[in-house]
Amino acid sequence: MDVFPDFGSVGGADDLRAIVGALLMFVLVTAALMLIICAIIWAIASANGNYQAATKARVGLFVSIGAAALAGAGVAWINFLLDIGTQL
Repeated sequence: MDVFPDFGSVGGADDLRAIVGALLMFVLVTAALMLIICAIIWAIASANGNYQAATKARVGLFVSIGAAALAGAGVAWINFLLDIGTQL
């Protein structure tokens, strides 16, 4: 019994890699812009004594850092899974 799946017949791994890379690039750009805007708002709100706005901007800054880290890790994870999938 030599019955094995033909992994070469499933196409689209390169297309999937390009789509995921493009989507995660948009996430990284958005996270970087959000980081810059939140840092500026945090500084201005803290200087003017508006601590509620400063707290919200600080939370936004930390969320943008987390989103950028997850998006960067997502690229590495998808590439790892696609490489493992071709070796099975």
